Amino acid sequence: MPDQSEPQQQPPGSIAAMRQKPDHGEDSYRGSGRLEGKKAVITGGDSGIGRAVAIAYAREGADVLIAYLNEHDDATETAKLVEQAGRRAVLIAGDVAEAAHCAAVVGRAAEEFGRIDVLVNNAAYQMTHKTIEEITDEEWQYTFDVNITAMFRLVRAALPHLGPGASIINTSSINSDMPRPTLLPYATTKGAIANFTAGLAQMLGERGIRVNSVAPGPIWTPLIPSTMPPEQVEQFGANTPLGRPGQPAEVAPAYVLLASDEGSYMSGAIVPVTGGKPIL
Repeated sequence: MPDQSEPQQQPPGSIAAMRQKPDHGEDSYRGSGRLEGKKAVITGGDSGIGRAVAIAYAREGADVLIAYLNEHDDATETAKLVEQAGRRAVLIAGDVAEAAHCAAVVGRAAEEFGRIDVLVNNAAYQMTHKTIEEITDEEWQYTFDVNITAMFRLVRAALPHLGPGASIINTSSINSDMPRPTLLPYATTKGAIANFTAGLAQMLGERGIRVNSVAPGPIWTPLIPSTMPPEQVEQFGANTPLGRPGQPAEVAPAYVLLASDEGSYMSGAIVPVTGGKPIL
């Protein structure tokens, strides 16, 4: 296990404040034109898995709209990495918990790109609690609004701009199958995302639109030191068969496959990236 002692952050956290910086593929990802000319929307695209996906998509040839909450420095750096790959980067800040902002994200993408080929629903909120009594009604509702209701709203708004061959990719979690009790609201939404994905894939199949989810295990992102106590951060990922947390760069290739034409017969799938922990 690497040394994972980290200063505690306020959510949603930032890369700059992390002592051990995540690997988003900045120096390692090599594209091969698998997404040439595609137009993608990524929520939660400023850091973590979202940044790694943005880098990979750009280096594979896609233009990217990066939707994020308020982490302006992280988002600006992600946009710079997209542009260094020779692709367009569009930034839009705001809270996907709000219906109007979901509509604004899709509207901006349609305005900038003319169409949407890939919608990556990746934004998420989590907090750690030892007891159910600690969880307020407001936090429970907010977690659902960010993690699952926003997906419904974004998909519904995006459908007029998605043609045959388009791909919707939802970020689920190993918590959809193995819920961690201290992440009760988050884990519950991740189970809902798995079902939403499976049902939506069947609903949109006749339109030629594919819907899949990626289910990461413990991935090293700013969300971890900003939403977990230090003792859990230090042991994060130790219980996997590989004995460590994954890096965002190790998750991004799954999103590339699902977005690419090589994944043309993949729909309704859950792709686990879990360091060896099974999803049944």
